[in-house]
Amino acid sequence: MLPDKLSNNLRGPDVTSIDLATLTPGFNDTVHDSQGVFRALLDALSRPGKIVSIDAVLPSLEQDGGTAAAHVPMAAFAALLALADYSTPVLLQHEHRGLSDALRFHTGAPLTNDHAQAVFAYLHDAQSLPPLDAFSLGDPETPESAAMLFISVDSLNEGPQMTWRGPGIRDSQAVRIAGVTPSFWHERALLASQFPCGIDCYFVHGGSVIGLPRTTRVEVA
Repeated sequence: MLPDKLSNNLRGPDVTSIDLATLTPGFNDTVHDSQGVFRALLDALSRPGKIVSIDAVLPSLEQDGGTAAAHVPMAAFAALLALADYSTPVLLQHEHRGLSDALRFHTGAPLTNDHAQAVFAYLHDAQSLPPLDAFSLGDPETPESAAMLFISVDSLNEGPQMTWRGPGIRDSQAVRIAGVTPSFWHERALLASQFPCGIDCYFVHGGSVIGLPRTTRVEVA
């Protein structure tokens, strides 16, 4: 019989398929590390455009062969470990056995292919993102139920010049993010009319994030 703690960690769909021999370790100190990551994410979302480092020491996640394209940014892995649990379905844009096993084992979070059901989504390819309105936008009574997206990008300090304005920004914030298509910004602008519903995003690269709440207005040069 499995110990109670291990049994709880293994709750979720098809848990018998998890290969414990190759399982990626999670936080060394679950409570302390999760709290630190949560504070960093809150800081990033409350100060849009600011590059925030997530101070969590975690192993990298790579698929067989270790190709750069398969690499999952540490910031994305840490964020999902800190936020996800058995009640928050997670969508992965592309199949990633190492990440899916780690999330199911360490958080108990179920994985979903249904964009509308996902509470969190890790989107590895910013060049081919799903339509934003495919995700839950929340509703006027519970706007906080909208999906939160973690989008892997090529850089957080290169790319087209943008100007961000809104709550948490004094006057304006110059931002450069490489790897996001113009269609993303257009789709996001169309969602503004549905406020307070909408999508909150984090752009992730390596161990850092930039938060983009639904209240931020983005002008692309």
